[in-house]
Amino acid sequence: MRQIDSQTPALDAVEPTGLRTPPPLGRPLRILLVEDNPGDVRLIREAFREAHLAYEVEVAEDGVIAMEALRGNGNGTARPRPDLILLDLNLPRKDGREVLAEVKADPTLRSIPVIVLTTSEAEQDVAGAYDLQANCYVTKPIDFSRFMSVIGSIESFWLQTVKLPS
Repeated sequence: MRQIDSQTPALDAVEPTGLRTPPPLGRPLRILLVEDNPGDVRLIREAFREAHLAYEVEVAEDGVIAMEALRGNGNGTARPRPDLILLDLNLPRKDGREVLAEVKADPTLRSIPVIVLTTSEAEQDVAGAYDLQANCYVTKPIDFSRFMSVIGSIESFWLQTVKLPS
């Protein structure tokens, strides 16, 4: 695991030794976690660690950083394309709805599955996310054990069951 300066999203790279690499990919899974709450970031990382899968998580603390991670920040440095995006709706600078709309409108990004993972249970947020072509909408539970269970379900379905685009 390495920590990068605060200007660059943190990359939590799990060493592949002793971890299962998903057979279709033959490499660690790449996840872009768009989340501004450090506590939720920590819980999500812990839940993925418990899955014993080889993965890399890049954390974008707001929507602007997320779009830079997906498109590059103009300095010619290309980042690997994520296999999956976990997206909070309530973000600073550019909210999750704007990020979702941009991702799904971009022909080079729209095939990346986007899981909205947020505290909102409002029907307008759920409907709005699906209108913007979210692949699924998950409400973050407040209870720790339920939170870990929800992240485990996401991991099980999206990272082990379905075939993701390469």
